[in-house]
Amino acid sequence: MSRVAKQPVSLPKGVEFAQTGREVTIKGPKGSQSLTLNNEVEVSEKDGALVIAPRSGSRFANAISGTTRALLANMVKGVSVGFERKLELVGIGYRAQSQGAKLNLTLGFSHPVSYDIPEGVTIETPSQTEIVVKGLDKQKVGQAAAEIRRHRPPEPYKGKGVRYSDERVVLKEAKKK
Repeated sequence: MSRVAKQPVSLPKGVEFAQTGREVTIKGPKGSQSLTLNNEVEVSEKDGALVIAPRSGSRFANAISGTTRALLANMVKGVSVGFERKLELVGIGYRAQSQGAKLNLTLGFSHPVSYDIPEGVTIETPSQTEIVVKGLDKQKVGQAAAEIRRHRPPEPYKGKGVRYSDERVVLKEAKKK
């Protein structure tokens, strides 16, 4: 059995687990998420924790049981606490402004960049150079942050661009005469 799948997923107070057939639903104070289980995995609730077990001893069953455990743990964290990713804009004139379902970015191009905010994700701009992406689903939050960063990734000489707040950009030395 997978080492990851051996660890049970504890359910904090206020988080409910429901299973109908192969569909698992987890509800919490922030919302609810559902996941369709693979046929090789069994999930059961014991003593306020989710226990994941492979149905057979095959390699695939062991691998997918670890993956399922990680997905369920992320769902539990998402509905109880939520996920957030912070981005910073570094550069003169670089600005971000959230307006309804769009994020307007000024990134030094000759035109403004407009990013449509995906469903299930909220974007806040506490200041003109900060972007906070929040949501229940870890994958959607990370994908939205990556798509925003992709418009102008940090360049290696001055470090200008959109970067994650915990990202460290190693600057190159300029060409010498």
